[in-house]
Amino acid sequence: MNLLGNTVFITGGGSGIGRGLAEAFHKRGNRVIIAGRREGPLREVCAANGGMNWFALDVTKRENLRTVAEQVTAQFPELNAVIANAGVQRVHDFAADEVDGDGAEQEVATNLLGLIRVCAAFLPHLRKQPAATLINVSSALAFVPIAMIPVYATKAAVHSFTVSLRHQLKDSSVKVIELMPPYVATDLNRALAGRVPETSGDRPMPLDEFIAKAMGELSTASEEAAVGFAKNTLAAGWTEASRTIFAKLNH
Repeated sequence: MNLLGNTVFITGGGSGIGRGLAEAFHKRGNRVIIAGRREGPLREVCAANGGMNWFALDVTKRENLRTVAEQVTAQFPELNAVIANAGVQRVHDFAADEVDGDGAEQEVATNLLGLIRVCAAFLPHLRKQPAATLINVSSALAFVPIAMIPVYATKAAVHSFTVSLRHQLKDSSVKVIELMPPYVATDLNRALAGRVPETSGDRPMPLDEFIAKAMGELSTASEEAAVGFAKNTLAAGWTEASRTIFAKLNH
């Protein structure tokens, strides 16, 4: 991906990885638009980064997303990059007497349905651009799950969806990239603090380190941008044999 001269829309841009990516693109001179559920953090990010724009958006609400997509593409017709980053992560114990079914459904609605809706809402616009990029943020946990956050299996579905989406768009002007973070030190992962061994391989990667590496990967990636531990899980889960079988099934 060319990291210069873009107009980039990022969901979940008020904190964590979303904010880090937004600021990294902004520093390179790109026009950046962020979106998220909470207006406070969005305002804070834009105040700290002059020229950045924001929209209040809950990706689990279809009409809200449709309206925002219409507003963004009308206000920024040069939009040529979308990063579907919004996500939640919750601990669930299905061996317990009571399970937070509503929380589990909200996780699915955000991580999977929300991402699919973002793609569906913006792809008609992106396909009209001479060159465009769609980046779906999955996770190293798409291939190696952590049992305490079982519904985060939505990231495995994001990987599968992105592979199919890339195939469907192979003859279009849209490049589809999957960004795969490792265990990163953000609020998203606060439920894992103290519960994942902080060995040299399992410690959370500092956010600034991840962003620097992610931008490097995005600058060269044609399909997948995996950072840290995610590189190992990608190699183990999405093997060359898997790619060959996929190619045969979708020739």
